[in-house]
Amino acid sequence: MNEFSTLFEQVQKSSRRLTGISDSLVNSVLEDLATFAERETLFLLMENKKDLERMEIINPMYDRLLLTEARIKGIAAEIRQVMELPSPLHHVLEEKKLENGLQLRKITVPLGVIGIIYEARPNVTFDVFTLALKSGNGLVLKGGSDADFSNRAILSLIHRALEKHGLPVSAFQLLPPDRAATKALLEAVGFVDVIIPRGSQGLINFVRENAKVPVIETGAGIVHTFVDESADLAKAKKIIHNAKTRRPSVCNSLDCLIIHEELLDQLGELVHPLMLDNVKIFADDKAFAHLQRHELIQKADESHFGTEFLSLKMSIKTVKNLDEALDHIAAYSSKHSEAIISETPEHIERFLLEVDAAAVYANASTAFTDGNQFGLGAEIGISTQKLHARGPMALRELTSYKWVVRGNGQIR
Repeated sequence: MNEFSTLFEQVQKSSRRLTGISDSLVNSVLEDLATFAERETLFLLMENKKDLERMEIINPMYDRLLLTEARIKGIAAEIRQVMELPSPLHHVLEEKKLENGLQLRKITVPLGVIGIIYEARPNVTFDVFTLALKSGNGLVLKGGSDADFSNRAILSLIHRALEKHGLPVSAFQLLPPDRAATKALLEAVGFVDVIIPRGSQGLINFVRENAKVPVIETGAGIVHTFVDESADLAKAKKIIHNAKTRRPSVCNSLDCLIIHEELLDQLGELVHPLMLDNVKIFADDKAFAHLQRHELIQKADESHFGTEFLSLKMSIKTVKNLDEALDHIAAYSSKHSEAIISETPEHIERFLLEVDAAAVYANASTAFTDGNQFGLGAEIGISTQKLHARGPMALRELTSYKWVVRGNGQIR
């Protein structure tokens, strides 16, 4: 037992009440939370500013930490989008009657208590609560110190919405932003059913290596886009620019452009829009030789491949054919999102079939890997593993199932 065990026990005990709450009541809580977020925008921005003042603006995490009036409006809209989705609970997945008369039903149920360990992304606090409440799960949140003022401000609105409707605030708790709390959460066997880390590869590795509670890995995206010899360059320019510059600090942004050697003469044209947005490029020897000498262009070394930049940086790898592109992706991918830009149907189909990632794209930007964009509402993270859930994790992925067996005195 440790100093956090009482809190974990309270979350676990309180969360049992969540499975019996009507969907209409859940939606009333979420509507109030969305309204509180809009009404308390100034309060949220003031608390967020306290966090921002402690971080340098050049830090790649700064954009993730930043709340704006527009972003808060977007968060409220996503909460309301989740409200419109059907409850994922109590669905009958399978039903049968055995020869002995036993009636069996396999029904969806909450995972239980979910632990979330995340870095400087206060919007995650809104997102995971919204999905957890709608799917009947309790939450233990462990945010980073960089976003602690923001997270506590958001949690105060969450608790206000719960209290208004007589629901247990103790089912949704935020731990202090210190290492002792992290250790306690990772070792909360018997209280926490699963831990989902959201953040850098370093954070995910740490959680996986130290957790005694089951872990679903999410977040780290080492993302590639392969431009083959048949690609439409006009499409390619737009897709690459969007994938890299839309929000470079998020996990679906482009990290490595893989280009067929037959297109090297057009490489300068392809990356020109990136350079206008000050994207720093680390090019392998062949690509470097075909690019203009510029302060934004540098020679790549091995460290630039397999790196999640989370900033206006990317690498370029030259390949002879599709096989080399597939081999490079297999060697360096985090199995998040991968794309091909091609006009050759055979290449497209082979890429989509053989690439091992949660989301694979043909002639589109990887920026679409997002629960909201996939029509799932907000997401709790993007799973890069294969057990239980893969890709954007939303309501359905926050449930498990149990067998309900009804009898009339049968014995075995």
